[in-house]
Amino acid sequence: QVQLVESGGGLVQAGGSLKLSCAASGRTFSGYAMAWFRQAPGKEREFVAASNWSSGMTYYADSVRGRFAISRDKAKNTMSLQMNSLNPGDTAVYYCASKRSSAQRMSVSGSVDYWGQGTQVTVSS
Repeated sequence: QVQLVESGGGLVQAGGSLKLSCAASGRTFSGYAMAWFRQAPGKEREFVAASNWSSGMTYYADSVRGRFAISRDKAKNTMSLQMNSLNPGDTAVYYCASKRSSAQRMSVSGSVDYWGQGTQVTVSS
């Protein structure tokens, strides 16, 4: 059974940084894409960033490109999201996700096979 467990959320001031981690288990992820989504209060869940597990190719939402960086450690079966220059608009619950697909398709479709439980990120002004 696939499990995705996020960690690293918290409260940070505007302009600060946070690093989220996602521990993945339950299968080999070759041929899968790993991604981060987020959902702010009263808004729909939205795509943030994705990476192909095998190649490491990455895709980002326009709103975070240049500020956030997604990476994966195949040896440890973990994925991370380094978030810099945070602003209050980044406040949301962040979810780790995975799908047997490409990161590009995942970034466009938003379709997901597996979800983590989410971790709260709050950016104060």
